Amino acid sequence: MKQLYEQSITKSYTYKAYRDLVDTLITESKSTGDTQSDEILAYSKLNAQRMNRLDKTVVVTDEVKESLKNISKKYIWLVLSEGWCGDAAQILPVMNKMAEVTPFVELKIVLRDENKELMDHYLTNGGRSIPKMIILEADTMEEVSNWGPRPSGAVALVEDLKNKYGGINEELKTALQKWYNDDKGVSIQKEILELHP
Repeated sequence: MKQLYEQSITKSYTYKAYRDLVDTLITESKSTGDTQSDEILAYSKLNAQRMNRLDKTVVVTDEVKESLKNISKKYIWLVLSEGWCGDAAQILPVMNKMAEVTPFVELKIVLRDENKELMDHYLTNGGRSIPKMIILEADTMEEVSNWGPRPSGAVALVEDLKNKYGGINEELKTALQKWYNDDKGVSIQKEILELHP
């Protein structure tokens, strides 16, 4: 796995480079990922707007800031993502704000469809669900923990609504968006911190 992590990191993006890539592709009427369609492009555009908003509004809680400032060893947060993914658009800005608090955390983003071998080690219920974060010790490339694709409260909401509606539909997507808006990134911060040494 160490070699796979290292290979993935060589293909990774900083948060800013990832945002720039997504924005550039949108101007070319494209999205990241293997599949291109009008629907996927529309999701990418919507997600770019969401991330712009969250970059301005997400606040790292004082408790989380204190814990992050106490980290004394270097870690890499390696995150599998794609520009069309609604959950990633809600979560990556929070991860970025957290990583900015401490010099001991480096956020690296890799595209799922370009890193299928890595993705297939981190399936959720057999699927390539994203975003998926792998916390690595920077010196040893050992996995400390992993997290994703969404906070536990959002997971429970999606499961309930999938059972109610018989799958994913617009009502579910709207409810999930409202959950993220109401939560303001607090659950993401807490859950990542609980996994972090």
